[in-house]
Amino acid sequence: MKGMYQYIRDAWKDLDDSYVDRLLKERMIQWRQQEACTRIEKPTRLDRARALGYKAKQGFVLVRVRVRRGNLQKRAIKAGRRPKHKGILKMTVKKSLRWIAEERANKKYPNLEVLNSYWVGEDGKHKYFEVILVDPWHPAIMRDPKINWIGRNTQRGRVYRGLTAAGKRGRGLRWKGKGAENLRPSRHAHWRRERRTQVNVLKLKYS
Repeated sequence: MKGMYQYIRDAWKDLDDSYVDRLLKERMIQWRQQEACTRIEKPTRLDRARALGYKAKQGFVLVRVRVRRGNLQKRAIKAGRRPKHKGILKMTVKKSLRWIAEERANKKYPNLEVLNSYWVGEDGKHKYFEVILVDPWHPAIMRDPKINWIGRNTQRGRVYRGLTAAGKRGRGLRWKGKGAENLRPSRHAHWRRERRTQVNVLKLKYS
């Protein structure tokens, strides 16, 4: 027997000409007229919000963020180049649009920490994400043993250090084993470790 959240999840699975799809198109007309980063009272997708840790209690803040779609198509250069070296099309960023949305939400609310985020819609020009933010110093959060970990020093500015789900995915940390040897603890840390090893080998060689 299905529960309420399962029915909500099924309604969002297939959006082709469904009730949720028609409702989204009506809502996005209003979303386009609002600010790029808008605070909201209730989640649009209750099942996703609850699965990612949201609770309807003090200390939790929901923000809907609008991010532009598409790759970073650049202006055509006037100097001579081979077409393959022009560097205009298919110039993509390393961060996903979801990760960018989380950073913009945290930039507007710097006293909060990003817990997670989820997709809520897209049109021809923009994508919309809802970001779950938490006030780590709110008494209701500090008393809750399931969420008070977000107030630790190691979690400060977690979205800017790639500690959210979108950040870990962008850093390649969802992969383990063969092919992911250079990803942990991070690409840069692994490079520094290898560089230090090479320098030590050269010192021993010429000492």
